[in-house]
Amino acid sequence: MKWLTIYLVLSALSVVKCSAYGQNHDLPKAYTLVKELYGDLDKDSIDEKVVVYDMNNDTNNVEGAEYRTDRDLIIYKKTKTSWRIWKHSTQAIMNTGDGGMIHDPFSNIEIKNGLLEIVHLGGSRTKWSIIDKYRYQNKEFELIGITSFSGGLCDYWENIDYNISTGKIIYSNEVEDCDTGEAKIIKREKETFYFKLRNKPLLQNRNEVNTRIFSPKYKVELLYL
Repeated sequence: MKWLTIYLVLSALSVVKCSAYGQNHDLPKAYTLVKELYGDLDKDSIDEKVVVYDMNNDTNNVEGAEYRTDRDLIIYKKTKTSWRIWKHSTQAIMNTGDGGMIHDPFSNIEIKNGLLEIVHLGGSRTKWSIIDKYRYQNKEFELIGITSFSGGLCDYWENIDYNISTGKIIYSNEVEDCDTGEAKIIKREKETFYFKLRNKPLLQNRNEVNTRIFSPKYKVELLYL
């Protein structure tokens, strides 16, 4: 699954001042706050601020554009007198139209044990979820893990856990049949294998790796990064 890729030069935008914990920082004009949280991401014992914004970009009256608002994730570092933009990504958060029937797939963003976790949910009859885990290392936020789920009643239930740091992938799938009036598992697949990415996706280029990962045993495509 590929998400819409957009490019933004923050320095070219008009800005207004926004107060946060008594500090002022530059907020791009026409941005709308979606989620804000604080936590130490680089192990310096000082909390960073992570903010998800709706970009409210000009849609040029495209039909259905109200369901496709793009998003920017900005990580701020605290200085003595203000917050400064440290990292940002217009690819880490899906836009509001990428969730299928539910439209907005963005569910949550958390900081756990120094990791930045982003949760997306979507689908209609068949549901899916993706959890991306980023760690600050090598002076960048590298994608170190992906956990995904997809499936639906009387169809299939698929789980994938990919530890990008080690290359370990755990895949399982159960196929259901409901011809008898109740759900019955008619096939099970389970496999553990290793796949090392040449280049880890970063927060900034989450959708630009263009790598397809297939199950060696079952020959099905599991991930498209």
